[in-house]
Amino acid sequence: MNDTLPTSEALRAALAGLLDGLPPKQAAQAVDRLIASYRGTTPTDAPVLRDRADVVAYAAYRMPATFEAVRAALDALREAAPEWAPATHTDVGGGTGAASWAVAGAWDGTDTTVLDWAEPALALGRELAEAGGPPGLRAARWQRARIGSALELAPTDLVTVSYVLKELTPAARTELADAAAGAAQAVVVVEPGTPDGYARVIEARDRLIAAGMTVAAPCPHSSACPIEPGTDWCHFSARVSRSSLHRQVKGGTLSHEDEKFSYVVATRFPVEPVAARVTRRPQIRKGQVLLELCTRDEALRRETVTKRHGALYRAARDTDWGDAWPPPEQD
Repeated sequence: MNDTLPTSEALRAALAGLLDGLPPKQAAQAVDRLIASYRGTTPTDAPVLRDRADVVAYAAYRMPATFEAVRAALDALREAAPEWAPATHTDVGGGTGAASWAVAGAWDGTDTTVLDWAEPALALGRELAEAGGPPGLRAARWQRARIGSALELAPTDLVTVSYVLKELTPAARTELADAAAGAAQAVVVVEPGTPDGYARVIEARDRLIAAGMTVAAPCPHSSACPIEPGTDWCHFSARVSRSSLHRQVKGGTLSHEDEKFSYVVATRFPVEPVAARVTRRPQIRKGQVLLELCTRDEALRRETVTKRHGALYRAARDTDWGDAWPPPEQD
């Protein structure tokens, strides 16, 4: 790790310092407005985060969850290409930099550029990074750019696009996916784990494949998704620890929450996708574990692992939603 604290803890500490003294009621009111904005139709000619109050509320409300979702996607990329590491990274629509924190935690020394059209978000992201980010993130460039059809991306090793596509028109989403594919060796797209978010991920996945990229995760293959449109959606879950202020802002009482997300990772270099991916939370019953899998032969299937399977059964009991199956040591 590239800091004295694990990156997730460093982010929480930086957020705590930022939010110290902010009345929870004021932050909660700003969060309510942002939730309403995100659930509605967002104009593509104006950023959602308009001023520092909005950005501070957003940081408390969304950064920990976005960080964990992107970190899970990056873990899948590292699993598929363990020897690869990006020297350069562009965080498109990165806002306050949650995805960039995740990249800084995954690889040491990555040279990051954050692009966003909201200057207050960029300013706060820079402030957070300088307050407690890993060394590479403290040296990041925070640049204002309109995220849409006019965006031009310089060549880079890694592009992340997290929780951005909903804010764009369909045409702009297509152009952004094409621009990312043309600029990067690896592209990571993360969206909310809803039917609409999954649909946007599938659109991006199709564009990345059409541009000659290979799917590294979560899919075990680069063929069409086997889910029949409208019947289901592919999504995963990441556990997010909440600070006391975070609980106040979000109106929750638990020490954690589960962030549901959909994602795709595509690359221009060789990868080894998993043989199968667990696509739902495993059902543990007496003497057996039921696994819902997406497999390398482009199919969805259920696998029942029982005590008779010995070590495989024990591995199944420890397997989580989103994990590879079988585990590496069981291949």
